[in-house]
Amino acid sequence: MEETLTKLSGSADSIEAADWQLPLCFTKKRHTEEIKCVDAVVSSWRLKERMKTVSVALVLCLNVGVDPPDIFKIQPCARLECWIDPLMMVSQKALEVIGGNLQKQYERWQPRARYKLSLDPTIEEVKKLCVSLRRNAKEERVLFHYNGHGVPKPTSNGEIWVFNRAYTQYIPLSIYDLQSWMGSPSIYVYDCSNAGMIVKLFNQFAEQHEKEMLHDATQNPLFLLPEGGPSFKNCIQLGACQIDQTLPMHPDLPADLFTSCLTTPIKMAARWFVMQNMSKYGSKLFLEFVDKIPGTLNDRRTMLGELNWVFTAITDTIAWNVLPRDTFQTLFRQDLLVASLLRNFLLAERIMRTYDCEPVSSPKLPPMHNHPMWQSWDHILDLCLSQLQRVQDHGDGLFVRTTFFEEQLTAFEIWLDHTACLPTQQRSVPEQLPIVLQVLLSQAHRLRALDLLGRFLDLGPWAVNLTLSVGIFPYILKLLQSFAVELRPMLAFIWAKIMAVDHTCQTDIVRENGFKYFFQLVEDIQLPEEQRMLGAVVLSRLMQNYRNGQQLGLKNNLVCICLEQLANASPPYKQWLTLCLAQLWADYDKARWVGVRDTAHEKLYLLLEDKIPEVRAAAVFALGTYVSCDKDRSNHALNVDQSIALTLLNTVAKDMSPMVREEVIIALQWTVIAFERYFLEIALQDQTEKQYGSFYKSPNGSSKTASLSRMGSKEKLLYSSTSPIVTVILPQTSPSLSTSDEMPEEIKSEYLRRTNSSSSIVTLDTYQSTAAYNNVHSQLWKGLTALEHDIFPDVAATAQKLTKYIRQKLKNRPDSRASHSLPASPSSRSYLSQGESPPLSVNDLHSQHKTPMVQHRSNSRTRKIVPNTIVEESSVLSSSSSPPNVESDGEKDTKNKTKTILRSQFFEWVSKNFAHPLSGLNDGGDFESAIYYERDWRYTRNMALRKEAQEEQNKVNNLNCKIEHQIFSSKCKQSPNSLVFHPYDPHVVVATKDYLTVWDYQSSYKLSQWKPDLRNHNLDLSYRSAPHLSVVELINSHDVSLILAGYNDGNIQVWSQFIDGPPKLVSGWHALPICKSPSFESSSMALQWDQRSCHLICAGDSRVINIWDIETETKLTALSTGVNASVTSLSMQLKENNIFAAGCKDGSIKVFDKRLPPDEARIASFIGHHSKILTLRLQDASVVSASAYGDIKTFEFGQSASQREFHVNNMHSASIHSMCNIIACSSVNQMLLFYNTEGQLLNSLKLSDWFMSSRYPPLRTTTFHPQKVLLSTGAMDGTIALYSIDPKR
Repeated sequence: MEETLTKLSGSADSIEAADWQLPLCFTKKRHTEEIKCVDAVVSSWRLKERMKTVSVALVLCLNVGVDPPDIFKIQPCARLECWIDPLMMVSQKALEVIGGNLQKQYERWQPRARYKLSLDPTIEEVKKLCVSLRRNAKEERVLFHYNGHGVPKPTSNGEIWVFNRAYTQYIPLSIYDLQSWMGSPSIYVYDCSNAGMIVKLFNQFAEQHEKEMLHDATQNPLFLLPEGGPSFKNCIQLGACQIDQTLPMHPDLPADLFTSCLTTPIKMAARWFVMQNMSKYGSKLFLEFVDKIPGTLNDRRTMLGELNWVFTAITDTIAWNVLPRDTFQTLFRQDLLVASLLRNFLLAERIMRTYDCEPVSSPKLPPMHNHPMWQSWDHILDLCLSQLQRVQDHGDGLFVRTTFFEEQLTAFEIWLDHTACLPTQQRSVPEQLPIVLQVLLSQAHRLRALDLLGRFLDLGPWAVNLTLSVGIFPYILKLLQSFAVELRPMLAFIWAKIMAVDHTCQTDIVRENGFKYFFQLVEDIQLPEEQRMLGAVVLSRLMQNYRNGQQLGLKNNLVCICLEQLANASPPYKQWLTLCLAQLWADYDKARWVGVRDTAHEKLYLLLEDKIPEVRAAAVFALGTYVSCDKDRSNHALNVDQSIALTLLNTVAKDMSPMVREEVIIALQWTVIAFERYFLEIALQDQTEKQYGSFYKSPNGSSKTASLSRMGSKEKLLYSSTSPIVTVILPQTSPSLSTSDEMPEEIKSEYLRRTNSSSSIVTLDTYQSTAAYNNVHSQLWKGLTALEHDIFPDVAATAQKLTKYIRQKLKNRPDSRASHSLPASPSSRSYLSQGESPPLSVNDLHSQHKTPMVQHRSNSRTRKIVPNTIVEESSVLSSSSSPPNVESDGEKDTKNKTKTILRSQFFEWVSKNFAHPLSGLNDGGDFESAIYYERDWRYTRNMALRKEAQEEQNKVNNLNCKIEHQIFSSKCKQSPNSLVFHPYDPHVVVATKDYLTVWDYQSSYKLSQWKPDLRNHNLDLSYRSAPHLSVVELINSHDVSLILAGYNDGNIQVWSQFIDGPPKLVSGWHALPICKSPSFESSSMALQWDQRSCHLICAGDSRVINIWDIETETKLTALSTGVNASVTSLSMQLKENNIFAAGCKDGSIKVFDKRLPPDEARIASFIGHHSKILTLRLQDASVVSASAYGDIKTFEFGQSASQREFHVNNMHSASIHSMCNIIACSSVNQMLLFYNTEGQLLNSLKLSDWFMSSRYPPLRTTTFHPQKVLLSTGAMDGTIALYSIDPKR
């Protein structure tokens, strides 16, 4: 016996790591979050408008040779203007050369702009220049560059100075007037002392201008405001210094230091760096070398090109890390010239601050002169200048490129390694992101940059938005034109991530011929499946609500390509291929007909039985869009729609996954909308049968439609209330005698002839018979009404929206009680032949014998018809003979598109999940995460508790201790139906008729209580009585437990968060078909959960035992019990989880091996009991069972008779410990008895010993702890109690 018990309990050491190996169920995203798209905050990376600076006014007021009166210059002082010494040539010549140089310096940044020089101008010349440039620029930007080194400082009234024609006077020019001439948008550069005064007053004048324009608009109705309103405030200004500051005059610096920084930043930065490090470079002669850095700005192979590339990356990085995103977008991404000037402005700020001069700007920028990235710039300058003389002497061939970008990519990679595992809220923004953008321009580092960028984008929408905000989109868009094969995997991944977050760039991709790029990925079956899947992701998002994308997909035969690859695809790829098809033919009739030609719907049917719920849901979604087209349907199309609807109903309407069931309802809405008239009639029949049930019921209680198969053809025609050719009219008079018996023969023959004629017309070749036609839509309606009562509230609510739509239409139908004729076919043809009358109604048939026959004239012919039939009038037929597509009931909007009742969010949800990390560690996989530490602690605790429980089991097995102490007692409002212990936490879950309660039995604290059944029981239910909780189980008990609650009607719910917060419903499904036969009325359900295989065995008032695979959410198999009785108890072998035993209400015990085919699965059967099996335990090759008569027997495999048995008098409930040799029995005489399997009485307890009352109610249920020697009992009056061997427990 001890050896057997050791096998039962197992060694704790051998299962030390077992918890880590056990799978977790109901932890996928489909369980932990709602199936809906989250309104993700997509950053405004796409510029509202992209601008160009098309015109540049260069206004130089130098007056060479004459110093302004308010500036005192100490010699030697700065003299260079645009790197030209004006005193080395004639003043007029110098002025022209300086102007020409300034234009060339600007042309390096914007060569296509229109440049106009104005040298020492008058007011009239400035006005003429500005007005002319604004007129030519139209809505584009104009730049006004002002050099005021030869005129006085700007005044406090907001005036700059120009000259009179004779150059004898300085003439003030008001910024107010300059604004009027320049208009908006504009950018101003002020290279003069006291420039801050202009910037300050500019904004005041801008407000004044705007007020005047608004005033003029109110006074003069003909006055037109600029589009978007006046916007002088949006002009950009760059000033050389603050108010009351004077420009630097250091003789080694140019006089136009601000302009030099803005237009020749590399030269100025190198010169300043040498001046700052003169001790290293020795002599001022080195400044002459610095002024001649070899190379060109655009050639990155040269020294000047390398420095410019690094400078652009560093200044972009500084600005992106410091500025708000909107400001960065406006200043650094909207206009190429503005972006260059702003980058160079950062250098000007750094250099000029060392000379007590602080540049100003509008909009005002935060200080960026001391950013750490400037140190990197100094380092690169130092490296390059150390090679300067060698390169100047021997050419660019000896220039050694810097390692700046490699080092920055390494820094970015380190950031990814250390930040990827952190939550989004704890992540810092990687400052190297703008540098990654610059690296994409280099073919040498492009591959590595794309790889790191893909890793970054895999962090989720947060990373995608950051990447787009830095301005990377145009670069990767251009890369789609690359033929480099090695770039394909990275580019596909990057685009898939971007499109999953923001698919608004569909037009851009199509314009750049990007569709072909991703189509070729999907088409090439030689490529790895991962790459093809990424192509499918992009294509599906590319075609979402975008007709141009759908047309390209159709043109490239995407339907056929996707269908061909479905068969051998992995589940993720299968899902995206299906979604790609769904988006291709969504509301696109041409693509749908290509699918019909290729029998796409039949190929998608195979996916409805896929093992992955997301694939099944994707197939349902695709079939839903398949039938959602809004075109007039042909007969073949109607046939296809009908086939799809019935297949969905019969295959996945009862799917285990609520996500799939909800998609089924959403897909069926298109059939309901298309055949709305039919569903209105069926709903009316249901409503009428409920109101006048006795009129439609036969004496035995069955409906007339249920017994049609036993009627003759005439009787079917007379009584079939569901036939579409019979119209239901609410009874106006009492029911008459049998119509078929008293109808005159001529009327009968006329009725049959007319009915058959109408029937043959209404079928429209789509339906072979009226019964077949009606059966389809009746089945669909019954399926939808059944889903109204789904155990999962979201599914039920979705179904109720659809059925409510039909019922509301029926309610609002004009004169709905007067007459309801046959609904029309969805085609545009009428169901009546010319000269044919509509068919009879039920009310007509019952009342026609009372009314004399009359003659009716129709189409100039006189014929004999049945009285009181519906008269052929347009007013009667108007509501039914028009096709459902006609815009008569407001079903369509102005765009001729069918109104959507339900909207699926499955595709958006899948896209959202794809946008989140795919390659990162799963939950608990990070060894430094809080989740991992919690799980590690929990599993360590479990192991210790298992060892402790094993010691308890050994004590009881050796008869060293007894269960004789009550450790917990409480009372419920209802009697408990099921009790279950948590294996490791001190919790017990109690299931009563309506409530689930979780108790902490150590502290006697009620942790939570809730009513799980949220269904509307006022609706018609198929079960014999109101459903109630029957059994409860715990799953994932080794980790974070979930409660699995079973109902006596065969439904199951799964609940989480029942301790830490309000309970959350994770899943729910109909797990077991219930028999209504009296022999099955146990009103209970039996469950057996196996964590190792994730299989759930369900039995109860049914002839079958269903085994569900929780991991795939599919029914693994259905095993027949072979008896006409309920299953009352289940037990599974602890070591071999493929074999289980079922105890039945008739006393029989069946043993099954779930690995075998269903017809061979029953491997043993024991018929030794004569009453209901209360409990049983399957142990190796033996079964210990207890019946309601008090017999406790032990059966061995291979033996028909019991090997051991004993009897307990008046036994009411029993429980057998799963790992210990002890049986608990309760009797009706208030005794709790404990036996071992040999029949030895271990001890007994009188239940009234611990209570005030002398009479203790009978126990309804007893349950042992799965490991410890703990017993829970539930009495009829709701009392629950726990008993232990240790009173301290």
